[in-house]
Amino acid sequence: MGVALTRSAQWTAAGYGTGTLEITPLNESLLNEITKFVESFTYKYPKEAKFVFVEPLEWKTDLEPSAFGSGYIVSDTTVKSEEVDRDGEALLLLSVPQIKVRSFGQLSQLLSITKGNKLQEVQACIEANRDPIVKILGSEYGEMNESATLAILDTITKDNEMLIKRKIAILLKQLDLHLLNHSLKHISLEIHLNPTRFKKDIELLKRFSGKGELTVLESIEYTSDYEFSNGCRAPPWRQIRGEICYVLVKPHDVETLCITCSAEGVFLNGGKKEEEGEINYERQGEIYDDLVSCLKDKSPVFSENMSKQELRFSEEQQKDQQPTEKPKAEDGHSSVAGSEKSKTEKNQINFGKSHITKRLEPSLNWRTTVDYKDHKSSVKDSQEEKQGKIERSSISISSGRALRKSGEKVEEAASESSSESEEDEEPPDHRQEANADLPSEYWQIQKLVKYLKGGNQTATVIALCSMKDFNLAQETCQLAIRDVGGLEVLINLLDTDEVKCKIGSLKILKEISYNPQIRRNIVDLGGLPIMVNILDSPHKSLKCLAAETIANVAKFKRARRAVRQHGGITKLVALLDCGQNSVELTQPSLYETRDVEVARCGALALWSCSKSHSNKEAIRKAGGIPLLARLLKTSHEDMLIPVVGTLQECASEENYRAAIKAERIIENLVKNLNSENEQLQEHCAMAIYQCAEDEETRDLVRLHGGLKPLASLLNNTGNKERLAAVTGAIWKCSISKENVIKFREYKAIETLVGLLTDQPEEVLVNVVGALGECCQEHENRVIVRRCGGIQPLVNLLVGINQALLVNVTKAVGACAVEPESMVIIDRLDGVRLLWSLLKNPHPDVKASAAWALCPCIENAKDAGEMVRSFVGGLELVVNLLKSDNKEVLASVCAAITNIAKDQENLAVITDHGVVPLLSKLANTNNDKLRRHLAEAISRCCMWGRNRVAFGEHKAVAPLVRYLKSTDTNVHRATAQALYQLSEDADNCITMHENGAVKLLLDMVGSPDQDLQEAAAGCISNIRRLALATEKARYT
Repeated sequence: MGVALTRSAQWTAAGYGTGTLEITPLNESLLNEITKFVESFTYKYPKEAKFVFVEPLEWKTDLEPSAFGSGYIVSDTTVKSEEVDRDGEALLLLSVPQIKVRSFGQLSQLLSITKGNKLQEVQACIEANRDPIVKILGSEYGEMNESATLAILDTITKDNEMLIKRKIAILLKQLDLHLLNHSLKHISLEIHLNPTRFKKDIELLKRFSGKGELTVLESIEYTSDYEFSNGCRAPPWRQIRGEICYVLVKPHDVETLCITCSAEGVFLNGGKKEEEGEINYERQGEIYDDLVSCLKDKSPVFSENMSKQELRFSEEQQKDQQPTEKPKAEDGHSSVAGSEKSKTEKNQINFGKSHITKRLEPSLNWRTTVDYKDHKSSVKDSQEEKQGKIERSSISISSGRALRKSGEKVEEAASESSSESEEDEEPPDHRQEANADLPSEYWQIQKLVKYLKGGNQTATVIALCSMKDFNLAQETCQLAIRDVGGLEVLINLLDTDEVKCKIGSLKILKEISYNPQIRRNIVDLGGLPIMVNILDSPHKSLKCLAAETIANVAKFKRARRAVRQHGGITKLVALLDCGQNSVELTQPSLYETRDVEVARCGALALWSCSKSHSNKEAIRKAGGIPLLARLLKTSHEDMLIPVVGTLQECASEENYRAAIKAERIIENLVKNLNSENEQLQEHCAMAIYQCAEDEETRDLVRLHGGLKPLASLLNNTGNKERLAAVTGAIWKCSISKENVIKFREYKAIETLVGLLTDQPEEVLVNVVGALGECCQEHENRVIVRRCGGIQPLVNLLVGINQALLVNVTKAVGACAVEPESMVIIDRLDGVRLLWSLLKNPHPDVKASAAWALCPCIENAKDAGEMVRSFVGGLELVVNLLKSDNKEVLASVCAAITNIAKDQENLAVITDHGVVPLLSKLANTNNDKLRRHLAEAISRCCMWGRNRVAFGEHKAVAPLVRYLKSTDTNVHRATAQALYQLSEDADNCITMHENGAVKLLLDMVGSPDQDLQEAAAGCISNIRRLALATEKARYT
C-alpha cells in the first residue's frame, strides 16, 4: 500500500508527506479499492481482523457520537468501543473531532457506520497516516532489507502472534500490488494529447472564427506568442505538470473563456488577471477530452453553429475532391464502393487521427448532421445505381427487385405503427478501413462478387460455389461480401427462377448471417420477405436453408417483427407438420428423411422468433403447440433442442402454460432431463422453471419423477447456464410442500447450501429462492443451520442484485423462526443488515426485508433493546407507512405489530406519528393489508390515548367494514382491533352507528376461539356503554 500511495496516488503541490490527495478519477478509484478491502476484511479474515495495531491510526473525522450504536459506549463528545485489547484499552476511541482506531475489525465497522461518506473517511485516514503499514505492523515492516526479513521469519517460528502479523503483511502487500495494477489500467485508459494536435485544432477553429452568423467563435488566441522547441507554449514549470498551452476563447454567447490545454485533457482555469497579466492556473470544473467538447459544453451557440459549419465545410471538400476521370467499365463494383468510402470520409473533418489509438475518438471528429429524409433518398439513389448494374446480368431479376421494394414499403409502414421499439442490442455498423491490412481472401471475394453481378447463369453458379469454399465464418470474408454490394446481389438471386442459384445464395447467406452487422444489412435490404416466400417452395432443400437463415437473422426485434408481418410465423409453424409417419421417430433411418429436417429447421426459426410477445401469440394461434408437442416425442437431440427451446421461450406466457398442460408436454420434458446432452437438459429445466408457476404443473413434475433428476443435476456445477436453469426449476417446484419433502429425501437441501458461495448471481438467485421455500418447514431449517448455511445467507444481504436481495431476505426470515438460527443471525449482525434494506429504492426489497424482520423481532432474546439500538430505525419504519406499494405497507404493518409488543418502542413510534399514518390507510380493499393493519392498530391501542386518537383520525368506521370480508384472518384481526378500540366510549358509538354489533354477533359463533373472544369482548363493551347511558338517562 505504501508504494501505491507514493507512486500512483496524485498528491497536491505540497507533495507526498505534507500535501493532500487531489480530487481526481485515479485517486477516487484507488480510494474505492481500499474501501472495498477494508469493508470485506472482517468476514474474509476474522482472526486477522482482531489483531491490535502497533500504533493507532489517527485522523480528524466529521462523525458525530450519535452515529454509533450497539457495541460502543457513547457520550456527548466521546465514543469508546466495547472491544478492548489485553490492557483494557478501547480499540476505537473518538474524541470529537479526533478518532483513533487500532484494528481492522473496528475500521470495517467504522466504514459501515459512515455510510455515504466512506471515501471521505478513507481519504482523511490516508492523508493523516502517510505510512499506515508501519503504524499497523511496526517499523520493521517498513522498507525491509534481507537481514531484517530473516529476523522476522525467525521470530515467526517462535511467536504465534507473529504468524498473524506476517499474514497481514502479506495481505497488505497484495493490496499494494493490486492498487499498482489498478492504477496502471486506469492510466492506460486516459487520453494523452500532444502539442501538434492542439495546434491543428486551434488553427482550424481560427479559420471558422470571426464576425457573422455562421462562424463558430468570435475569436480564439494563445495567451503567449512564444513557442518552445517541443511545441508547448506553457512556462517550463507548468510543462512539468503536463500543461501544453493556454487559449483565450471568445464565444458568441458567453464571456471570454481562459482554457488550459494539457496532456490529460482540456479544462477551464482561473482566468487571466488584467492588472498583473498572469494566469490563475488552478483548474475550475471538469476535464474534457478535447477542445471542441469543452466549447460545446460551455457555449450553446458554438454547438449549434458547429453543426451548420460542418455541413458547409463538408460540401466544399466534396467539390474539391471530385474525380477527374470516369472509372473503367470493368471496375464498376470498385467505383461504387470507392464513392461510398469517399462520401464517408468527406462527411468528417478528422484532426490528428494518427496521434491517437484506434479505440479513442479523434479530437475534432465533426460529423455531418444530415436531414434524415435527404439521407434516405441518397441511400436509395445509390442502391438504385447498384441495381442498375445488376440488371445487365443474363438472369432476370427485375420482378424480384419490385417485390423487395414493395416489401420494404410495407415493412416501413408497419414498423411505424408497431409498439416494439427498434433493436438496441445490435452493435454499430462499421466498414473496413481504406488503409487496413486486408488478407488476400478479401480481394478474391470481391472479384467473385463482380462475376455474380455480370456473369451468365453458369458463371453465377460457379462463383457461388467458389465463394462457399472460403471460410465464411471469418469476419473479413463476411464483410468483403457486404462492402462491395454482394449482399444485395445474393438477396436478388433469391428472386430468380433458378433453384441452383437460390440454394447457393442461401447457403452463403446462412453462413454469413451469424455476423450481427450482416443480419441488420439483410433486413435493411428487404431480404426477410423473400426468404419467407421461399418457405412455400416445393423444394425442401430451399425450405430448410431459408428457415435456417431466418433463424440466424431473427436475433433482434426489427427482424422478428418483419418475419411476423410478412406471414412468416404461420409458414414456419406449417413446416413443423412433417407428416404422421414421421411423428414416431424411433428409427434412425426415418430421422434422415427430408421432411424431418424441414421440421427441425422450422423449429430453429421459431425459437429465434419466439423471443417476442407478439410472435408467441402468433405461434399459438397458428396451432404451433400441438405440433411442438408431437415433435417432442422424438428421441433425436438435434430436433429436441430447438423444440424445447421454443417451448421454454413461450412458457413465460400464461396461455401457453395452460396449453402445455393440456398437451401433456411436462412428461416429455421430465423424460429429457435424463438425456446426456447438457444443452437439452438446460432447456428442459428452463421450460419446467417457466411452467412451474402453476401448482398443477409442479404436481405433474413430481408425479412423472422429475424431482430426482433435478436434484442429481445439482452436483454438476461446471456448466453454469445449466446449473442456473436446474436451480430455477427446483426453486419453483419447491413452492409445493410435497415437492420439498421429496427434495429433502434426495439430499438436495444440503447441496443447495453448498452452492451459496462461489457461484454467479444467476445461480445464487435461484439457490436462495429454493432455500427460502424449503425453510418454511422446521426440518429443513435445522438442515440449513447444521450445514452452516446461515452465515453465507447473511453475507448475501450486502449485495445489490434486486432479485437476489428479495430471495435472501425471505430465506433469512424463514430461518429466523428457529431461535437457534436467530442467535446466529443476530451474532452476524443480520438484523441490522435487514433493517438497512428498508432504505433500498426497490419496493420488493423493502417489503421482503420488512417481512423478514417480523420473525427476527419475534424470536430475538431482547427484541426491544435490539430494535432501539438501530439509530433512526423506528422512524424509518414509521415513514414507510407513506409508501404507495400495498406489499410494502402490509409488511411494515406486520413489523410494527411486532415492534409494538415492547412498550418503550410503542411509545417511540407513537411520538413519530404512527397513529395518523395507520388511520390514513384504513380505507383499503386489500385483504392482506387489512389484516396486518388491523393487527398493528390493535397493538398500538395499548399506549396512552392512542385508542382515542384512532377515533379522532376516523379509523373506526372503515375497520367495521372489514368484518364484511370473506377472509377469516381479516375477521380475527379486525375483531381484536375493535375490541381494543371499544375501550373508548366514542369509538363504541361509532361502531354501533356503523352496524358492528350485528356483524360481531355472527362471529361469536365462529370455531376460531380468538375471534370468538374478541367479538364477544367488543360487544360486551358496547353493551356496557349502552346500559350506562340508559341508567344515566333515568337517574
